[in-house]
Amino acid sequence: MISPSELALSEYHPRAQLRVPATSVERPRHPVVDAHNHLGRWLSEGWMCPDVPALLALMDEAGVEAMVNLDGRWDGELEANLDRYDRAHPGRFATFCHVEWASLARGGSAQELARSLARSAEAGARGLKVWKDLGLGFEDEHGRLLLPDDPRLDPVWAAAGELGLPILIHTADPIAFFEPIDRFNERLEELAEHPDWSFHDPRFPRFWRLMEALEAIVARHPATTFIGAHVGCCAEDLAWVDRMLSTYPNFHVDISARIAELGRQPRAAGALFAAHPDRILFGTDVFPPALSAYRLAYRFLETLDEHFSYMGDPEAVPTTGRWAISGLGLEDGVLERVYAANARRLLGL
Repeated sequence: MISPSELALSEYHPRAQLRVPATSVERPRHPVVDAHNHLGRWLSEGWMCPDVPALLALMDEAGVEAMVNLDGRWDGELEANLDRYDRAHPGRFATFCHVEWASLARGGSAQELARSLARSAEAGARGLKVWKDLGLGFEDEHGRLLLPDDPRLDPVWAAAGELGLPILIHTADPIAFFEPIDRFNERLEELAEHPDWSFHDPRFPRFWRLMEALEAIVARHPATTFIGAHVGCCAEDLAWVDRMLSTYPNFHVDISARIAELGRQPRAAGALFAAHPDRILFGTDVFPPALSAYRLAYRFLETLDEHFSYMGDPEAVPTTGRWAISGLGLEDGVLERVYAANARRLLGL
């Protein structure tokens, strides 16, 4: 027996003694569109899914009819993604493009980015992906961080609306990533393993400043459709997300990579889905896609199971925080829209 005072936190892995039902959900009750995934070469050295037929077989087994690929980039890389996925398998994939924000530091203009966006739309891009490096990474020609609400970027947001391209935007990161890495941080273990994920350094904007920037562009561009990735980038504050959805008809959210957050507040999460069933999109952000991740998501959305691991494996050490989740048990009418209908409407699938 080891003394608790001598036990390292990294070695502590308690086993819950609850005896609660565990439901296996192998296939969703309705067809699914995964509106947030990565299939290209943007985040990896090669194609994220080197075997496309195997990917299609996995999708069929998981009940996923279509998948959004957020890795299109622009020009030649966009064409390569479109050839590999959208054009080769019509109806199964929808590739989003990017714009080259880094060009602004080299004297480029937002008007040039808008023209790039138009070319991408003409080629077949179904939307624009904006990552958190806009706000936390890219600088202008004066070496200042570019925030999404910089008025110089308005031509890009306006062009997306004119072109009918929804913008899936990831702004900021979990709130704890902006806090000190200390004994009060609920994601201490995660940040200790990945210290480069921390944005506590004062050179970065604060979390709520980035949320203000997101709201500002949504408000300034009512003709442009915005999809806030990861529950509007604010899954820890569903009252804020509810206010955004209630205030701005052009704002939507996806649930990608936030089951852990939603599942620890199931009543508040269920209320959000009930209040905004037409504005929430299913997505996983698990790449390469995995059957186990889909089945975990289906269990979370469809059942009322309590206190289960958001890792899928109860023996796995939780990666984002030491808590368990409970299911939402969504009604069929809500589930059908969240699973696919909302994404099909926004993307024309």
